[in-house]
Amino acid sequence: MEELKLGDYNRMTVVKEVDFGMYLDGGEEGEILLPTRYVPEGCRIGDELNVFLYLDNEERPVATTQKPLAKVGDFAYLEVSWVNEYGAFLNWGLMKDLFCPFREQKMRMEIGNKYIVYVTIDDESYRMMASAKVEHFLSKERVPYNNGDEVDLLIWQKTDLGFKVIIDNAFAGLIYEDQIFKHITTGDRMKGYIACVRDDDKIDATLQPTGRRQTEEFADTLLQYLKDNGGSCNLGDKSDADEIYKRFQVSKKAYKRAIGDLYKKHLITIESNGIKLA
Repeated sequence: MEELKLGDYNRMTVVKEVDFGMYLDGGEEGEILLPTRYVPEGCRIGDELNVFLYLDNEERPVATTQKPLAKVGDFAYLEVSWVNEYGAFLNWGLMKDLFCPFREQKMRMEIGNKYIVYVTIDDESYRMMASAKVEHFLSKERVPYNNGDEVDLLIWQKTDLGFKVIIDNAFAGLIYEDQIFKHITTGDRMKGYIACVRDDDKIDATLQPTGRRQTEEFADTLLQYLKDNGGSCNLGDKSDADEIYKRFQVSKKAYKRAIGDLYKKHLITIESNGIKLA
């Protein structure tokens, strides 16, 4: 069988049933307990299960069918459940909280607050832990993106320029303030797009599709809006940018491009007081 991955999902076979759960075949690690509370209904010896492996309070591998908020190798936004003299303990969706030692905190973590962290395995103790020093875990590989690529974003932190983001659970990026047309906050996850990869491999991201793709996607949205609202819209290419954003969450530039696109296809007419379906 494949080597077991601690802090991750593993396919494992049920080999023994006991009063307090099922034992799974852990290969060289021996048999690993799946406690009764996590055993699926109707589970039998010989069944193969997809389980998450972590360490119990005795530092022994244990399996669960619960899905944590993050696994080893993930960046996540987690809340502090409690603090002791060694560090903070974060709720990551399992019975046993995830430990973040003081040495891995940028500032002293406080109960009830949430922090962007990276889930890793401590080289010395082989225990899973969180680190708030996320910069140390961002990819050093060459950036693989082209302008316009769709990506997954985790909103990281507010800066004077906009918001830092973590792209595809690997790379750091920045969304400039003037490119943000909706409320976002640290911890939000959303789709985004690559606006530009600079010569120094720094990445500018955006929440809207870029270029031709943005025009086509929003043009479809605008056309559907017209169909749903009596065939007309009182916002034209000279309307106030704030009014356009309030209704459609796009920039005036994107709105004007979409109008032009629909007009060229003879799908709308442009009036003095807005636009209408042709």
